[in-house]
Amino acid sequence: MTRVVIIAGGWSAEREVSLNSGRAVFEALKREKKGRFRVTFLDPRNELMELFEKRGGFDVAMVLLHGRYGEDGAMQGLLEILKIPFVGSGVLASAVSMNKRVSKELYRAEGLGVPDAVLIKRDHECNWKELLDRLGPKVVVKPVLEGSSIGISICSSVEELQRGVKLAMEFGQEALVEQYIKGVELTCCVLGTRELNTLPLIEIRPTSGYEFFNYEAKYKAGATEEICPAPVDKEIAETARDCAIRAHKALGCKVWSRTDMIIHQGKAFVLETNTIPGMTETSLFPLAAKKAGMSLADLAEKLIELSLEEQVSAYPG
Repeated sequence: MTRVVIIAGGWSAEREVSLNSGRAVFEALKREKKGRFRVTFLDPRNELMELFEKRGGFDVAMVLLHGRYGEDGAMQGLLEILKIPFVGSGVLASAVSMNKRVSKELYRAEGLGVPDAVLIKRDHECNWKELLDRLGPKVVVKPVLEGSSIGISICSSVEELQRGVKLAMEFGQEALVEQYIKGVELTCCVLGTRELNTLPLIEIRPTSGYEFFNYEAKYKAGATEEICPAPVDKEIAETARDCAIRAHKALGCKVWSRTDMIIHQGKAFVLETNTIPGMTETSLFPLAAKKAGMSLADLAEKLIELSLEEQVSAYPG
């Protein structure tokens, strides 16, 4: 029996989403795989010492800490020190994937399409009109180090841009002002180690009350239509799958990732790659897995198996 610790909750702005992911996987494994796994749930915000004290009692950790101190490589570094194998990407890939500025540079180096963007640092002088003239007439402002669309604004005037940057700066020292690209929003899930496979594509269509796929649109029931498989032609589907695999490799991701992109006039513009996608019954990765014939418990089991294989191959003997 494999001893699994599910690590969820934590300290980030995405704490509640993380708890929902962790509880969903915990219940699914207990319900469907009780003879295969012994599962422990641990919230490091309140139970971090338990991870130290019981580190010899876990065969693998499934980190479902969305956002800072989990998705950014912090927890992965701690688990490496404690010698606890874990699901998914390591410290470096997690950190660069979480940082929108660095990941954008790596996408470009790989030859992937990305929206044009300008980095804004706290307290630096900025000509707001010039910025809009270059990137506009509409721009997206986002914190460099947040997920779940937290702190994101869409702006089409100098006043809106200033407010958007001020909001983004509440979440860090840097903000990206990015070209707004209108098109079909797709997400593609990647699964595997030496051989990478993609799950069925999902098209994301926020309802008319939402200008983009913001935090509320992501998690409020009925706010977004998530169509799987996405109703796109074969050529677009192949482009999206290729982009997701190349993004996964460019960032050094392991085992799983989910890459979001916009398709505009047949070209894919990569927005970001998630190294710890949501794992509730209604999250995007489980939705794609379900279309591929896997339950949430099946998906979690597959992730654990692949991660343990990856650890063995990375550190033989």
